[in-house]
This record gives sequence, C-alpha cells and structure tokens, in this order.
Amino acid sequence: MQDNKTLLSMINNVLHTDAFYFATNYDLTHTLQRLANTSPEFQHMNLLERADQRFVWNFQLLREFFTQPELHLFVFPVIHGFITIKSSSINGKVFEWTIISRRSSFRAGVRYYVRGIDSEGHAANFVETEQIVQYGSFKASFVQSRGSIPVFWSQRPNLKYKPKPQISKTANHLDGFQRHFDSQAVLYGRQVVLNLINQKGSEKPLEVMFDKMVTSLGNGMIKYIAFDFHKECSRMRWHRLQLLLDMVTEMQDEFGYFLVDPDGNVLLSQEGIFRSNCMDCLDRTNVIQSLLARRSLQSQLQRMGVLHTSQKIEEQRDFETTYKNAWADNADACAKQYAGTGALKTDFTRTGKRTVLGVLMDGWNSTIRYYKNNFSDGFRQDSIDLFLGNYSVDETNWVNLLRDTKDWKFLTLPIIMVVAFSMCIICLVMAGDTWTETLAYVLFWGTASVLTGGLILFNGPDFVDAPKLVQKEKLD
Repeated sequence: MQDNKTLLSMINNVLHTDAFYFATNYDLTHTLQRLANTSPEFQHMNLLERADQRFVWNFQLLREFFTQPELHLFVFPVIHGFITIKSSSINGKVFEWTIISRRSSFRAGVRYYVRGIDSEGHAANFVETEQIVQYGSFKASFVQSRGSIPVFWSQRPNLKYKPKPQISKTANHLDGFQRHFDSQAVLYGRQVVLNLINQKGSEKPLEVMFDKMVTSLGNGMIKYIAFDFHKECSRMRWHRLQLLLDMVTEMQDEFGYFLVDPDGNVLLSQEGIFRSNCMDCLDRTNVIQSLLARRSLQSQLQRMGVLHTSQKIEEQRDFETTYKNAWADNADACAKQYAGTGALKTDFTRTGKRTVLGVLMDGWNSTIRYYKNNFSDGFRQDSIDLFLGNYSVDETNWVNLLRDTKDWKFLTLPIIMVVAFSMCIICLVMAGDTWTETLAYVLFWGTASVLTGGLILFNGPDFVDAPKLVQKEKLD
C-alpha cells in the first residue's frame, strides 16, 4: 500500500510540473520548416500519428490508443518546455511573435543524474527552440537547439557544491558522438556547435574531449567553436559577448531562416542550426540563444517590412522589453524543469546588463539548486522515469526498489556534528572560569564538528537522494 502511494506521488509530481502544452488543431511537435517539407499524406494524418516522438511526453500514457485508430482523433500529443505568444507593434504594424521550446523526452531527467548521451546518441536536456514571427500571412521561423555535451560523462551529486565531472574510460565515445550528430544533421542540416564551458578547471577535460571528438569525426557539416563564457564576461564585461556574435555572423547569414509567403510558397529555408551548450545547457546557453534569435528576428522583420532597413530592434523600447522578458521566461522554464530553480543571469537577459540584485538572486537560486540537487532530485528523477515509461511496474513480480536502506552513518554523523557545533557555540557564549579552559572546550568541540563534517563530505554519495528505479541506466 505504501509503495502504491509513493508511485502515485511520483506521477503527481510530474503532473504538477508547469509547462505542459497541447493543441487540438496545430502540430506543436514540429517546426514550421519541417511541416512545410512534408507530403500531402502527412498533412492529412492526425496529430498523434504524425507527431515527432522526441517531444511527446505522454507517449507512454497513450500506448493503449495506438492499436485503436478510431480513437486517434480524440487524443493529442503533449509537449514539455515553454511557449509564449506575444502580439506586438512596431511602426504601427502589428505582428505576432512566438517562442516554442520543445524538451526532448529521450534521456530526460534532472541536472546531475542525467548528463551526456546514451548509447543511441540521445543527449540529456536536449531542447529545440523555435522563434516564430507572423505578419499578415507571412510566417518566418528561426530554430536553435541545446543539449548536453554529447559524450559519455556523469556528474553525480556528492554534497560538494560543484561535483567533479567524470568522463567514462570504457565507453565508445566516438560511436555515440557520431550517432548524435548523424541524427542532428538529418533533422537540421549543418551544425555550428557553441561550447560555452570553462576552458580550465574541472570543466576543461570536457572541452578537450568535445574538440577531440569533432576532429576525430571529421564531418564537414560540423563547425566547433569553444567560447569560455565566464572568462570572457568576467568582471561584468558582458559587452564581450559581441566577440562570439562577430565570429558566427557570417555562418548565421549563410544558415538564414525559414520564410513562407501568404500563398504557402517557401521563400527561404534555414540551412543549418546553432547547437549551444554549457554544463547544464541553461544559463549561459540561454543568453547566447537570445542574442542569436534577436539578430535573426531583426532580419525577418526587415524582410517583412515591419522594420525599416536602418532600424534596430534594440531601438524599439516597448518590443525590446517584451523580447527580453520572454527569453528570460524561457530560461526560467527550462531551468526549473532540469535544475529545479529559475535560471541564473536572467537579469542580463531582461535588462541587457548585470545588476547587484541579479547577482544576489543568482546566489539564492544557486543555494536552492544545491539543496534540491542533493536532497530531492532522486525522487524527481524516479518520477520522470516512471511517467515516461522508462520504468514499468510489474505487479506480478514486484521488487521493492523504493525502500531506502541507509546505514548507521546517515543519522549518526549528522547528529554528532550538530551536537558538537552546538557545544562549541555554548562554550563561546558561556565562557569558563579561565580563557584557557574556554579555549580547550572550543577547540575540542570545534575539532569534533569539523572532523564529523569532513567524514560526511567524504561519504557524500551516501547522504544524497539518489534515484532508485532506473539507476544503472542513468549512471552509464
């Protein structure tokens, strides 16, 4: 009975997550360009049959309906991610502007328990983001993607603020890497990879591995650009992001964007995509994606006649505010789904500059992330796996994986540390007869507190909330 309650609470945990979307008369799982390149037969298929399975989050729940075609018209695919639709006006011309972020259900999960790729080449935290603008009957879109560094690596929580990433020493990285980019090339064409992680410290081996894989693969459709976001923008030098934009300007112009006229004729097609990543594919990634999307949007609005050729989006104060806030909302939604809190650095996305309040909010969100990543994400990972069908409950052969058997360290060490720290404070407040006596007590209890804390950190993995249902698959 208790196990059933736990399993039901897992399902409820997912269902109470924000940002699930469905439509009854529009295919949310495909981009405008993919839909334009389909056959008439595809266009007449119902939404369930033609959906891109990468982005269908209720696929497992609908499995009973697939064998009953007469019911297909009554079921709809659900995507997870972010959608915003804004009606805006520039120069007295009203247009609709939309962001759709589609979060992949393949290798889905939470921040520290799902990293890298799986054996099929599916990347963790893969999100396809499409920016759509419609003026009159003209429609244009610009697509970008984000996803974890596509090699086999992990970063399990262990009570440290930033666990050290571990690259697998036994996996065939090149095979998984090739599978990933082969599928990306089929879907999106040429790839410009923007790797925004640090090029020193614990992140450096991943940057070296990424570069090595691109070189080893030798695929001319992949262009790799490493940009150390934190180094370049340190000490509030956010203007240096222009260095990266200047590097990719020519490639973005070559890729273009998708544009269709009122008669449905395709005037332009997007010939390639920017695939951005940092460690989490959240904060740094969203900043860069918003800048690339703005540049594309300006070109689209000029082509449609909404903007004059000499005008810039940044000069349109009302729309610029709408634009920045929408992209910051997109960042928050993606971050909550993967890391458990809103995104960092959204003050820059919302205002175009870093603020003291923004830095303080980043500190608060980082603290909340630390707690959730260490003490509640195991349950959240299990919830996602159960919801997506990565784990199926077999009532005839039920093995209780949910029972958490902790050894003596789990309760004993924290109690000793709390008692020792409390005694240390008491000795400071209620001083003894002599300062040497007080010092001796403080040193004793302080040492006990520090040593116990060190033991807890040393045994960190035993104290975190780890997933239980699909543990082996998630730690490959």
